[in-house]
Amino acid sequence: MPLALSRPLWIGLALASLGGACLAGGWWLGHLQSGGLATDPKQRALERQLEGLQQRSTQGGASAAEEQRLLELLIALNRKDEALILSERLADQQPERPALRLVLAELRRGQNDRSGAEREVRQLLNQNPSNIEALQLMALLQVESGRGVLAVSQLQAAFDQASKPALQSEPPKPEALDIGLLLANVLQRQGQPGQAEALLIRLAAAFPKDQTPILARALLLQERGNTRGAQAAIAQAKALKPGQENPRLDAIAAAWGLESLKGPSPGGSRASKQGPAKNPGP
Repeated sequence: MPLALSRPLWIGLALASLGGACLAGGWWLGHLQSGGLATDPKQRALERQLEGLQQRSTQGGASAAEEQRLLELLIALNRKDEALILSERLADQQPERPALRLVLAELRRGQNDRSGAEREVRQLLNQNPSNIEALQLMALLQVESGRGVLAVSQLQAAFDQASKPALQSEPPKPEALDIGLLLANVLQRQGQPGQAEALLIRLAAAFPKDQTPILARALLLQERGNTRGAQAAIAQAKALKPGQENPRLDAIAAAWGLESLKGPSPGGSRASKQGPAKNPGP
């Protein structure tokens, strides 16, 4: 089962802790996947805005904010060839903004230029080996091309590095949690759910105040058909913050039909489209 850029819920939970969505805010990803806008009046308005920004850019008078908006419009209007050219220029001009190169990498991937996409991601990882969005996109590219073993190996190395505290008394670095969750996801999708679960248990012990690895384990257990174990994991996560509502927990319980775990105060969620497992195997 290939990784999806929309991300499984438990990876999404990890990335949410970074303070923003992947790939320049993530807003444009839906446009890349859906093929652009469908509403004609809105599209015409955006096209008029695009023409003005293109003229300013060609004349050399566009500000950085205007060029970013131009890139957003090109992607939203499904003009991917032009978006690729612009994103390449902006990424080279603004190396301090890794999100631009991440956009470029995804655009290359969308044009089936996987080697080019990997080249861009590698550049990001050379600058910051713990860049979780770059690690995720690299893992996606590797898994899609049948190199899941390599993805596991590289993520394991990144996780081991992030897990080493500078001093013996210090806790693991925060990025170790995000990388560990990504590694667990890839392990699960490579047919190694036992190793994935063991890693999630390790993460829960290393980050005892964070509910995320416990929620990830609950989802993994439910996918494996272990509803009782999933229930116990959700209860464990709720116990970390007694008396506090957590819409994510309620949403997961509701998605599985585990109404008894939703608690007295129902909540909404960014939530998941993932439903209960059907005909789960062992």
